[in-house]
Amino acid sequence: MATVLIKNLGKYVGEEVTVQGWLYNQRGSGKIKFLIMRDGSGLLQCVIVKQDIGEDVFAKLKTVTQETSMKVTGIVNEEPRATGGYEMQVTGFEIVSIAEEYPITHKEHGVDFLSEHRHLWIRTPRQMAILRVRSEIAHAFREFFYQHDFVLADPPILTPAACEGTSTLFEVDYHGEKAFLSQSGQLYSEANAMALGKIYCFGPTFRAEKSKTRRHLMEFWMVEAEMAYCDMDENINIQEEMVYYVIQRVLNKCGNELKILGRDVEKLKSIQLPFPRISYTEAVEILREAGEDFSWGEDFGAPHETIISNHFGLPVFVHRYPTEIKAFYMKPDPNDPKVVLGADLLAPEGYGEIIGGGQRIDDLALLKQRIQEHNLPLEAFEWYIDLRKYGSVPHSGFGLGLERTVAWLCGIEHIRETIPFPRMLHKMYP
Repeated sequence: MATVLIKNLGKYVGEEVTVQGWLYNQRGSGKIKFLIMRDGSGLLQCVIVKQDIGEDVFAKLKTVTQETSMKVTGIVNEEPRATGGYEMQVTGFEIVSIAEEYPITHKEHGVDFLSEHRHLWIRTPRQMAILRVRSEIAHAFREFFYQHDFVLADPPILTPAACEGTSTLFEVDYHGEKAFLSQSGQLYSEANAMALGKIYCFGPTFRAEKSKTRRHLMEFWMVEAEMAYCDMDENINIQEEMVYYVIQRVLNKCGNELKILGRDVEKLKSIQLPFPRISYTEAVEILREAGEDFSWGEDFGAPHETIISNHFGLPVFVHRYPTEIKAFYMKPDPNDPKVVLGADLLAPEGYGEIIGGGQRIDDLALLKQRIQEHNLPLEAFEWYIDLRKYGSVPHSGFGLGLERTVAWLCGIEHIRETIPFPRMLHKMYP
């Protein structure tokens, strides 16, 4: 007899199988009970009739509590009215562990309470749906890069220097020396690209920003890519192709999850290539036309990004930001050094920046100058400067925030639901 996942029950209609999981809910009385069981892949309605399993076994159901772990055996039947389209006519079940009184019941709970019980909150259908979409997105990124001949090359988490300034670093002691949790793998990825041509990395990054908004986490995951012999336009092309690939993957693979989340999939289906591309200067004009008192040279905040993306209703690239508000490694535009050859991708519906990227400085003298202008210790970047001494080439890259992307594609309001255990300002439990 096969032990199967709930999501695969369609392959076993008419057969007797076993499902292992936990009790999500139950109803019924008298001689028939309906157990709603979950196993991580979906929900299953289990129909238990006393005369089918016997009075003694049926009596055990009185001891079954929410989140009790169990193994249920029965015949799989099609049932269009049931979640997932199938139900099980139970022939036997085994209790693995009776759960104590479960804190998260089938009623409304406050966000603070749920956050304190995040280790249990993730068992609910909505949270499981989000995390399954997150998993699918992560797989899609890896497959996209594999199909496009990128090599996975992991950078270190502990670094001796900042990548994007020192104000948002988590400092740690490294055997008596100062070290920092990585803000980005970009600088090391540039070195890897000079060895391997096209590379990507995918892992956790850390920002000690004093931000408490629905868009910020202290620890989040980034997909980063670096490409040798690649200019800004080629960089943007690969970004939009990647994002479009991920959107299609989620639409094709996560229909049930998006339905659970109440996501308006038509908004995702309407997205086509190419994405709109506007300059920072053009974006400033859009803001002014919308009544914003915005000066050229300022950085965009969340409300500004929302106005710009809503103007198009699509993901939009904003390129050529002012040089002074971008990182030291961004290459100035040869035709206008006041701006850089970089671009951010703003997601629609108010989700803001999900990708930041651009062409890197490949000139040795200019890179040294920019490091000094940003008051960064030159000696900490000697290895990075070496990349311009030994076979420097035009190269570009980008970084995508996984959690913001998950929030956008799932259509959820707060980023704290996009990762199993969020790390937010003044919150590190559980």
